[in-house]
Amino acid sequence: MRAWEHVRVQLLTTPEDRFAALPGFGYQPGYADVGGLRMAYVADGPPDGEPVLLLHGEPSWSFLYRTVLPVLAAAGLRAIAADLVGFGRSDKPAEMSDHSYARHVEWVRAFAFDALGLTGVTLVGQDWGGLIGLRLVAEHPDRFARVVAANTGLPTGDFPMPEVWLRFREVVRTVPVLGISRLVQSGCQHALAGDVLAAYEAPFPDESFKAGSSGAVGTSEGMAPILKAAVPGAAGLDHPVITGAGHFLQEDAGERLGTVIAEFIQKTPQRT
Repeated sequence: MRAWEHVRVQLLTTPEDRFAALPGFGYQPGYADVGGLRMAYVADGPPDGEPVLLLHGEPSWSFLYRTVLPVLAAAGLRAIAADLVGFGRSDKPAEMSDHSYARHVEWVRAFAFDALGLTGVTLVGQDWGGLIGLRLVAEHPDRFARVVAANTGLPTGDFPMPEVWLRFREVVRTVPVLGISRLVQSGCQHALAGDVLAAYEAPFPDESFKAGSSGAVGTSEGMAPILKAAVPGAAGLDHPVITGAGHFLQEDAGERLGTVIAEFIQKTPQRT
């Protein structure tokens, strides 16, 4: 039992009827216990396929990967898209202070390793998913085979965050009504359909459910050169840029992203 598990938090659970008739997302969710909280996920592809762990960021959920999942499954991979705690169908601690970086890292660790027992993982992390997932790669390199970092990074605290990000953080933390779908739309290059926008609002019946989405963890763009220089395993590999896609590239180019991931895995077989 870890120290953080002793801290009691007030949990909110989104009613399941909020997730009825999601466009293009008919997957049945699974659930895993992570230190007394329920973490949701969906999966596609053969159970014995190489695992690909898809981690979203703020303020989205696994719905973001709905067009990526079938592409990976068709390539014979086991694609697993998790809902971070506070998002999607997962439990939602009611206080913003409950959502520390350390807790999110531990929740995902417990999900991936304790509950699902994943090894040989290809991590796909975008936004928060990269901040959380890359920390796990650093701490548990033996569990991971590959990393796909998409519009994310791993800030060390050595340099200040950009002013534009600080302004964004203040708005998200203080706005009376946080427009979830508006945030997602602002990070896309094409207009999202009404039912897609509604799907991003679905996990949050009212403002009390949005403590995680109002948190202060964040990323800045422009991390690719830093990661390529700092990560030894990045040397000698192609690092494709998906054009015509915004921050939420899964929305703008999900099938292309799935193809890039599948081809990367095929070109870099695991050592036996």
